[in-house]
Amino acid sequence: MILNIKNLLTTNLGSSDESIHTFRAPARINVIGEHVDYLGGFVLPAAIDFQVCVSVRKNSLSKIRLYSEQYKEVATTDKPVYDKSHLWANYVYGVVDELNKEGFAIGGFDMAIDGDIPQGAGLSSSAALEVVTCFALSTLFQFEISREKIALIGQAAENNFVGMKCGIMDQFIIANGKKNQCILLNTDTLEKTYHNLDLKDHEFYLINSNVKHSLQDSDYNNRRKECESALKKVQAKLPQIKNLYDLPIETDLISFSFTEKELKRVQHVIGEKERTNKLLASFEKGDILSAGKCLYGTHDSLSELFEVSCVETDFLVAQLKREQASGARMIGGGFGGSILVLDKIGNRAKIENEIKNLYKEKFNIQATFYGFQISDGVSELH
Repeated sequence: MILNIKNLLTTNLGSSDESIHTFRAPARINVIGEHVDYLGGFVLPAAIDFQVCVSVRKNSLSKIRLYSEQYKEVATTDKPVYDKSHLWANYVYGVVDELNKEGFAIGGFDMAIDGDIPQGAGLSSSAALEVVTCFALSTLFQFEISREKIALIGQAAENNFVGMKCGIMDQFIIANGKKNQCILLNTDTLEKTYHNLDLKDHEFYLINSNVKHSLQDSDYNNRRKECESALKKVQAKLPQIKNLYDLPIETDLISFSFTEKELKRVQHVIGEKERTNKLLASFEKGDILSAGKCLYGTHDSLSELFEVSCVETDFLVAQLKREQASGARMIGGGFGGSILVLDKIGNRAKIENEIKNLYKEKFNIQATFYGFQISDGVSELH
């Protein structure tokens, strides 16, 4: 992929005397802290070694010309306008739009895009494209933009242009990841600390359910609205509370007159806060089994209280429990996507064989298992 991407640029968008630069941005996992990154919560993500790569050069046409190898399509525009025919291009256009708002003058450019992040797997391929686009354009046009700002521009592009009201976590870890380290990120203040996770005789791996339900975008945004309405009720009584995540774990929730849905969402947020604290303490003590229980607890909460799981991912996690994997949970926005598994080294082959057969029999879908390494964030390839 990396060797071919410059060729993809010249083959599909023509030759040029302009110099070509190539960049890559990783996928991401989040160990714990799910659906709290837009609520001021703490998250524990890591960049992983799936990636989106782009080759980019200036052009003299005052146009944005894009080629996607995955879709085998060319998209062209004079200015960032939402493109219903090439939805993948809107992640690039959105970044250009946000850079323009920030006062950065973006000239015409050509970009070829390729990658190996599985689409719909909950590993943030869209955030990777946003971050690599911003990083590439800041290099190409020689802007001084910090990695934190690159993450914020990527998030704004998805919120404002694409219309997905995501939090900051995905773009932040993709911009700031370090090899073999997770980031404990305060999504309210963007304060971060890097942590090595000593898994001892355990490992992480992923199971892609290979389902992505079409309700994800609208339901994701609905969860945000429900949390925002719950916060207004909290602030009416406790004006010092800035974010839902600020509610103390021991808070009596009955007095706030939440709707049934609001109460469930708040219960998830407070529970996730407690589980995150427990998981960090477990890793510090080397208690991997307790950490795994926190992952199972997060999945149950995402399924029952935040209601962003689905029958396929619930089935996979239930089977992992039966197979005595140490921990597992859905990751990402939900309604499909991937399961993050924590298990003893050497167990994966047995579990993969057993679960693949059961899953295929139940849903007539082939689950895909992936190993991965924790990697660096966005970078230029020389």
